[in-house]
Amino acid sequence: MMSTSFSDREHPDTIVLFDVDGTLTPARDNISDAMRQTLVDLRKKVVIGFVGGSDLSKQKEQLGDDVLQQFDYCFPENGLMTYYKGDLLDSESFINWIGEDNYKKLVNFCLHYIADMDIPQKRGTFIEFRNGMINVSPVGRNCSREERNAFEEFDLKHKLREKFVEALKKEFSHLALTYSIGGQISFDVFPTGWDKTYCLRRVQADGFKKIHFFGDKTFKGGNDYEIYEHPDVEGHAVKSPQDTMRILKELFP
Repeated sequence: MMSTSFSDREHPDTIVLFDVDGTLTPARDNISDAMRQTLVDLRKKVVIGFVGGSDLSKQKEQLGDDVLQQFDYCFPENGLMTYYKGDLLDSESFINWIGEDNYKKLVNFCLHYIADMDIPQKRGTFIEFRNGMINVSPVGRNCSREERNAFEEFDLKHKLREKFVEALKKEFSHLALTYSIGGQISFDVFPTGWDKTYCLRRVQADGFKKIHFFGDKTFKGGNDYEIYEHPDVEGHAVKSPQDTMRILKELFP
C-alpha cells in the first residue's frame, strides 16, 4: 500500500484530489503564486493529486512544467493516465475500446452537427482526440479568451451543449458512452465508467482511508459530478480558486 510511503505527512492516509479548471486555476489560465504556495503547505499535511479532463500537456500549461513534481498523484484524462511521483503507471485507450468504425461515425455526426449550428463564432479544433476520450467544442478550442467567455455566456442562455449531448445520446444509444460538460466551451465523450471516478481505482488500491475532492462542475452532467457524489469521497463544491484556498485553510489549518 503506497499510503504507507507518506509517513512524512501529518495525515499519511488522507489524499486530497483537485479538479483543475475553476478549482486550482481560473478556466484555461495559470496557477497563481498563492495557490502554488497553498499546495506546498498542504502537501506537508496530506497526500495531494489532481484529476483533470484534459491531457497532461494542457495541465502543464496551467499548473507549470513541474506539475509531476508538484503533486504526488497526477491523473490526466480523468485518471485514464496515472502518474505516481512523476512516473507513468497506467493508461487506457478510447480508440481501442470503441473501434475505428464506431469512432468515425461518432466524429462524422459531431462535425455535421457543428456545421449546422448557428453560433456567433466558429474557430478551429472542434474535436480533440485524447488518449481516453474525445473533447467536442462547438466554437472550437482555438478560440481566444474573449471568444471563450462569449461562447460560455451564449451557451448558458441557449443550452447548446446540453442539446448537443441529448442528440448524441439518441444517435449512439447502443454504445455505453458518457457525455460530460466541463469548462466553458466543450464537453467530453468517453466510455461509461471512465469519468473522474476512474482514478479512485488507484487511490483506493493504494490504501487511503480518507479521500477529499474539490471541483467546480459538481452539478449533474458536469464533469466533477460522479466523483463529487461518490460514497467514498468527501466532496467540496467550489466556485473559484479562492474558494478552494479558503476551504483548505478551514479543513487543514
